[in-house]
Amino acid sequence: MAKIIAGVGTSHVPAIGAAVDHDKTETPYWKPLFDGYKKAREWMTETKPDVVILVYNDHASAFSLDLIPTFAIGVAPEFQPADEGYGPRKVPVVEGHPELAWHITENLILDEFDITIANNMPVDHGLSVPLSIMCDKPAKWPCKVIPLCVNVIQYPQPTGNRCYSLGKAIKKAVESFDEDITIAIFGTGGMSHQLQGERAGLINEDFDKKFLDDLTQDPVGLTKISHTEYIRESGSEGIEMVMWLVMRGALDDNAHEVYRHYHVPASNSGAGLIILEND
Repeated sequence: MAKIIAGVGTSHVPAIGAAVDHDKTETPYWKPLFDGYKKAREWMTETKPDVVILVYNDHASAFSLDLIPTFAIGVAPEFQPADEGYGPRKVPVVEGHPELAWHITENLILDEFDITIANNMPVDHGLSVPLSIMCDKPAKWPCKVIPLCVNVIQYPQPTGNRCYSLGKAIKKAVESFDEDITIAIFGTGGMSHQLQGERAGLINEDFDKKFLDDLTQDPVGLTKISHTEYIRESGSEGIEMVMWLVMRGALDDNAHEVYRHYHVPASNSGAGLIILEND
């Protein structure tokens, strides 16, 4: 039987990927952030999940305003790095797990989640930066990856509660998959940041740190944060944190924190990382 053993919540700031790609992680600006990733990478190496379900948002690479799925899952054998305007990142091609992806898809749809099926989907920094954070610069990613894309760009975005419920449905689907594999689920995006307007550069450390606390202490409380509160407290892009609730919903209720790291600033963002494990 397949089993979700852990969840990771992490920012996916594009400049973090650029720092990795251009060997700038030891520079004075980036070193404090990347020093905090060392234990997470050690955890990833020791834990060795067979598959990662990676929840992220597309940045007009696979989708545009012409087509905006609320939830989309990649079921292909592989996913190419997207060209985001400056050439694709020189990272490994993402190897998928079509059998598990289709199993999850079928179960989600029968569980009344209307999820878009993607047979071909380039993946941008929203997916590749978390892999770089957790795996550094390998010749090949150490696990198979199932991309799960969430619309947090165009209003109306899904609520935190809907994302949390999606996580629970994913957990149910995974546990009915008849293969003895271990799975980690990543929820990515955020934390507080705003990229435009009068509040550009906004970072709310108090909000970010309470969010990290409540992933273990009160995840149900997090599901009640409204769109308005996310935008007011964490900036227009802070609403990406609803994707962390997909991750949290897929874990056991009593999942416990094993590591966290928070650093400001990371390219005008609050960069957070947390690892939760099931008992």
